[in-house]
Amino acid sequence: MSAASVNAQWKPVAGKIKTSWAEKVDAANPLPEYPRPQLTRSNNWKSLNGLWQYTVLPKSETGSVPAQYSGNILVPYAIESALSGVGKTVGKDSVLWYNRTIEVPAALRKGKLLLHFGAVDWAARIYVNGIKVGEHEGGYDPFSIDITHALKKGTRQSLAVRVWDPTDEGPQPAGKQVTKPHGIWYTPVTGIWQTVWLEKVPATYIASVKHTPDIDRQQLDVAVNVDHLRPGDEILVSAWDGDRQVAAQTSANGKGMVLPVPGAKLWSPQHPFLYDLKIAVKRKGKIIDEAGSYFGMRKSSIAKDKNGIFRMLLNNEFVFQYGPLDQGWWPDGLYTAPTDDALKFDIEQTKALGFNMIRKHIKVEPARWYYYCDQMGMLVWQDMPSGDRGGNVWDQYPGVISGLPQDKQRTPESAAIHKKEWKAIMDHLHNYPSIVCWVPFNEAWGQFDTREIVDWTVAYDPSRLVNAASGGNYVKGLPGHIMDLHRYPAPMMPDPEMYGNKQALVLGEFGGLGLPVEGHTWVSSGNWGYQSFKNPEELYNKYEEFINRLPVLIKKGLSAAVYTQTTDVEVEINGLYTYDRKVLKFSKDKMFRLHQQLYDRSLVP
Repeated sequence: MSAASVNAQWKPVAGKIKTSWAEKVDAANPLPEYPRPQLTRSNNWKSLNGLWQYTVLPKSETGSVPAQYSGNILVPYAIESALSGVGKTVGKDSVLWYNRTIEVPAALRKGKLLLHFGAVDWAARIYVNGIKVGEHEGGYDPFSIDITHALKKGTRQSLAVRVWDPTDEGPQPAGKQVTKPHGIWYTPVTGIWQTVWLEKVPATYIASVKHTPDIDRQQLDVAVNVDHLRPGDEILVSAWDGDRQVAAQTSANGKGMVLPVPGAKLWSPQHPFLYDLKIAVKRKGKIIDEAGSYFGMRKSSIAKDKNGIFRMLLNNEFVFQYGPLDQGWWPDGLYTAPTDDALKFDIEQTKALGFNMIRKHIKVEPARWYYYCDQMGMLVWQDMPSGDRGGNVWDQYPGVISGLPQDKQRTPESAAIHKKEWKAIMDHLHNYPSIVCWVPFNEAWGQFDTREIVDWTVAYDPSRLVNAASGGNYVKGLPGHIMDLHRYPAPMMPDPEMYGNKQALVLGEFGGLGLPVEGHTWVSSGNWGYQSFKNPEELYNKYEEFINRLPVLIKKGLSAAVYTQTTDVEVEINGLYTYDRKVLKFSKDKMFRLHQQLYDRSLVP
């Protein structure tokens, strides 16, 4: 089918604002970019994004692949989104089925054929030619299935996916999705929302690589996981600065490999230098599989300043971290940016406005988003998407305890789901140097087993800081590296005399200054901000007042601050940009100049 014919069968759902990139979506080849920048094989892959068939059926149905479908849906945009071409809600009592015929040319049938999903929200079962080949639970981590055994003769194969997603009515992480959107809670996202793709690999292939920089020891620790490794096989890993090989090592099993990187070029917001990493598997002197990756030499840690206050450090130096709360939502694609240029835009503009950090709030982005942060030098705090909210009180001020339960009593099923997905997210994102901080909990949303989960997070990834409870709950003897206060609208900080000798002090959310821009709002009425203004001048003056207060707090011990937020989202009009990204509410040059005072090294002894 021609591209023109495919595009003629699809159009976005009308009725809401859209970004300018919506017009650039090609239904015949949406989001065609290579989806896995931390483990690349340039050849032998094929995107399956495009028009699929869909139907919504009662959850009680047997689970066999349907024979008939209701219409077309554009993958990878969630069914509730405008860009899906459908714009329907599924709900907990129904299941969403996808179906399409895929072409598997002979070039992809030599060796193994892997089917990859960037993300599917939430529980997915996968069928190839009517054979169930796998299933997965988790809305924010990628998964892969070997489908070789289910292929039939010829190039044409049938692929079906069954999805169930209870949104906020189930035990799973759902982020800010709710069945009835309002306030800070947004439209549900059901089903496939990241790239689906095929990849041909040999029978023995590089399944994953994990690398961790250590600038103090001037080395990169590497572990390579090879599927079906045979006795006598060798794993070769090498680090490169352009065309110059920096280090290389050979291993029989890929475990415990160390690459020396003397005099390393350190990765930072000012100098985001990235080394290339090459991995190969050799058998009897012949390379049978190879893949590429990259890494940045950087360190995220805390230490006391001369006044005995803990500070967040980057590469053993204090760098004040300032950035927006970034929800990562789109009026046309919901969880999914319309195009790769759109995905990159938010990071580019955040950098241009003079921020050096982004707090990725209650969502995980596609791998390419972190790739761009790595390239541009953007620090990232990564939240765990919340779920199973309610049942515990929010004690939002450190040192103040209500006496009511701070940890939610989750069911064993809910607790297991959360812990499994948090580990999967951390594994998936480990290699990105831009991520310098993990945030397991936010504002008591489903917060449970705080000490256990935070202690586990700290131990599982010692290379990053852990912000245990952004905005509370501050359980007694709060574990982790950071004490994080939320305060709207004006900036404040935890008392350094009470907390500064135990943890680094941050202002995890503040601001929320609102300005609705006519013609660029999700709805015509009911929009809100934590403090709203009538024009850009009033808005900037208040923002400038707030920023001018921060140097005093930095001197006293503040290590970082997060302003709410990058863009408007649905009825929230607190954004630096409107939801459609068409209007910047501030002067870019004035904002950039204003923010430079925050990075003055002389503020901190």
